[in-house]
Amino acid sequence: MAGNTNSRAGGLAASLGTRVLFFDGALGTEFYSRGVFINRSYDALNTSAPDLVRAVHSDYLAAGADILTTNTFGANRVRLQAFGLEDQQEAIVRQGVRLAREVSADRAWVAGSIGPTGARLSPVGRLSPGQAYAAFREQAVLLADEGVDAFLIETFSSLAELWQAVRAVRDVAPGIPVITCASFVFSVDGQLVEGPDPVTAARAMEGWGVDALGVNCSNGPKVVLEVLEKMAAVTDLPLLASPNAGQPQAVDGRQVYMAGPEYMAEYARRFVLKGATLVGGCCGTTPSMIREMRSFVRSVAPALGERPEIQVEASATEVPTLDAVPIPERSEFARKLSSGRFCVSVELDPPRGLDPKRAIDGAAYLKDAGIDVINIADGPRAIARMGPSALAQLAHQRCGMESVIHYCCRDRNLLGMQMDLLGAHALGMHNILAVTGDPPKMGNYPNATAVFDIDSVGLLSFIQMLNRGQDFAGRSLGGQTSFFVGAGCNPAHTDLDREVRRFGEKIDAGAEFFFSQPVYDVEVLERFLDMTSGFKQVPFLVGILPLASYKNAEFLHNEVPGMQVPQSIRDRLAAAPTRPEQRQVGIGVARATLEHAKEHPRVNGAYIYPPFGSYKAVLKVVEGIVDLKGSAT
Repeated sequence: MAGNTNSRAGGLAASLGTRVLFFDGALGTEFYSRGVFINRSYDALNTSAPDLVRAVHSDYLAAGADILTTNTFGANRVRLQAFGLEDQQEAIVRQGVRLAREVSADRAWVAGSIGPTGARLSPVGRLSPGQAYAAFREQAVLLADEGVDAFLIETFSSLAELWQAVRAVRDVAPGIPVITCASFVFSVDGQLVEGPDPVTAARAMEGWGVDALGVNCSNGPKVVLEVLEKMAAVTDLPLLASPNAGQPQAVDGRQVYMAGPEYMAEYARRFVLKGATLVGGCCGTTPSMIREMRSFVRSVAPALGERPEIQVEASATEVPTLDAVPIPERSEFARKLSSGRFCVSVELDPPRGLDPKRAIDGAAYLKDAGIDVINIADGPRAIARMGPSALAQLAHQRCGMESVIHYCCRDRNLLGMQMDLLGAHALGMHNILAVTGDPPKMGNYPNATAVFDIDSVGLLSFIQMLNRGQDFAGRSLGGQTSFFVGAGCNPAHTDLDREVRRFGEKIDAGAEFFFSQPVYDVEVLERFLDMTSGFKQVPFLVGILPLASYKNAEFLHNEVPGMQVPQSIRDRLAAAPTRPEQRQVGIGVARATLEHAKEHPRVNGAYIYPPFGSYKAVLKVVEGIVDLKGSAT
């Protein structure tokens, strides 16, 4: 039936905006309160526990809901993949509609619920807009085919992703009403921290030709009322208000929403007075709350009239974008690279324990020798060490050495990332190398949870937002950062076409310099530089890691992803009879690679890993090739 209009859908469309209609409350909250824990797919309950789903629908119908939402909020392929359920999507979605229809028994309409994919769209995330559209379309086809009376596209904090969902639904079923809900999160001081500006969101959704729009989830009834007022000022479409029941609190190991039925009901009355004709509840909203809300609204529903005039400040729709600070002014390292100096960066190993003395002594030694900058890895190979920001601050305080801080996406969510980066900038640490990070299973805590909200490309985009005066949600910082931000690359990657493509994506996302993985074959380096020559040119520092021994070379070549040590070099190491002689071969290979790379016009410096933990050996690698006290020789 995709693309057609059923009579019930037409009846709902005619009722929108003419009288107050009530949605149900939170399905997930009810499942949770009835013993289903949050590590399960609630959508899969349609097939695994249909009686439970029926019972929840029945309770909301008995409470007075005019519209029941299907238990399909997360039933898109992207979300279901996390549970290994993508192959069961059709059964889950179809059963979700059938259960709601069975309970409604023509006493309520059924709205097909579509939530976000749970993944961020590129360029910040890995999901392309086309992939999001395909996922939403696949879900919408099933919902429409089962005969939903409307689509409820809810809890979207990204307008870009919401548009893909609306586009998919309209393509599948242009005659079925579409109701869209944006979600907003505000801080305790009233600052919008996630989600589009309410006015911008309302105008955008209205421009897409939806049948009704509004706000759901967010921080609770108070915030939803404030958002509703702003939306009502700029649209004449029917408005939906569907708040959380306040903020959840942990009580005896469970998440409990503290707002009571009377409180929710009082705000429902206020929603209607401000122009809402669709009212419901999101997280924490129970059947008893819906019953009380409906009762309170009866006292004001007959008095519905013109919506009040709300003054909206012009600045509410405008987020200032600042010009980034010129690169040479962001740090001393940025100034040196911009001036054309061939720079040398040396990796400083953070300690695994509490004592940073060896690392700090190494930083002081490298500074005295004329090394331009140290760089500090962030849990490489998923091994827990002292955090790079702390070590960088210690190195700067004790010997004045400048650092490039590696920042890894593995261990922090977006909130933690923004907090860390703002803190690092305040402490004067402006050089950042954005890395995705190795999975925890490689390291000393294999059962640790990986976050990976975004990858290195997304992190580059976010850091450049900070440089333009916007936080990760696109809100004004009231200032701007001046990060000099770079990325990594691997010229010896086995899938070289993908690595070149990722190189270009990092350039587009805002990479301003590159550190490469170690290179042992100059032909490999030449090929990579040639394949990336069509991209915007930014400083490139070639990775140099002197080999410590034949066994070291064999390990790197066979067991470290992306590392290639040519057979000829391994043969030379094998032919050296002693470990010290093998080290000398390793230093000689490193010097030859550095000397060749330095003559290439695309190479602007070297990123040297201290061979066998020796900072003194770094000087043997660069001696006679780079004048550390002046310019390149």
